[in-house]
Amino acid sequence: MQQIFRVIFYMHEQHVVHRDLKPENFILVNKDPIEKCVLKIIDFGLSAYLKPGQVLTTKSGTAYYVAPEVLAGKYDQLSDMWSLGVIMFVLLCGYPPFFGDNDAAVLSKVRLGNFSFNAADWKGVSGDATHLIQMLLKVNPEHRYTAEQALNDVWVKEKAPKATGAKLHDNFVSNLRGFRGNNKLKKAALQVLARQLNQDELKGLRDVFTSLDGNGDGKLTVAEMKEGIAKSGLKEIPRDLQAIMEDIDSDGSGEIDYTEFLAATLDKQVYLKEDVCWQAFRVFDRNGDGKISKEELAEVLGDGHVSDTCGAGATQAVAEMMKELDGNGDGMVDFDEFMEMMKKQ
Repeated sequence: MQQIFRVIFYMHEQHVVHRDLKPENFILVNKDPIEKCVLKIIDFGLSAYLKPGQVLTTKSGTAYYVAPEVLAGKYDQLSDMWSLGVIMFVLLCGYPPFFGDNDAAVLSKVRLGNFSFNAADWKGVSGDATHLIQMLLKVNPEHRYTAEQALNDVWVKEKAPKATGAKLHDNFVSNLRGFRGNNKLKKAALQVLARQLNQDELKGLRDVFTSLDGNGDGKLTVAEMKEGIAKSGLKEIPRDLQAIMEDIDSDGSGEIDYTEFLAATLDKQVYLKEDVCWQAFRVFDRNGDGKISKEELAEVLGDGHVSDTCGAGATQAVAEMMKELDGNGDGMVDFDEFMEMMKKQ
């Protein structure tokens, strides 16, 4: 956006209005990272020279990106700034602020100029960014940012100062390592818990997972984990990272998927809440009698959602698991015994 604002600022200083700004009309000079690459603006077929004080009347542009005053047939260079607001909106959330089933429906929404930032899609975007978009998408051009104002906006000039990269917490690696030592039932329980927790409880880990997932494929490789740990500022990459990864990789895919990651990195402060553990306990307590029997344990550990976590031959190990967990020797695991297992490192 900084490069885009800069080129439009230059054009407007030369009294040139583009009149058809959209993502397709910016090309990358090469495939280098954006910090090292230069954008070029193309397609001047609808462009026009505009003398100071002159008003343009020809309706032109592309439905999603056209400014409302263009539709009214009375506009100047600030119509380009509206288009840049739409472009920035699209770049940050993936869809335009004004959309519909056809051009007529889109244009009717453009005329009104009403748009919103859907919380689910914009929760990772700073307030500075949304403020800049609001200043660009002003229906009244007199209140809209010029290219120079946009270029000097805090979000651009200071390179998004309030944007934050997800940080790895200090006990991230110890949580991973601790997961290796858990028995099969606890690993399965943690996967169940990962599916039960709400989005607020998982937000931090989701942000960390996203920041580690370098190629955005929804899975983590050892290389991505190493790179993420190195970037996070944690003192050292654990020597046993490969072994940790293999143990977390419950389905043997060679990569860690999102649920596996959550199960391995959940902090005790989250999963040791009794109400949270009770939700997991109820998944294992199939008949609802308040206790987990050998049969119920074997059934859950053989379930598709958690069987991979327990590894091959998990059902054969049920007897040994019950013996380890059944503190009072009644042949069942009650909630107190379940909680005791969850508290153990």
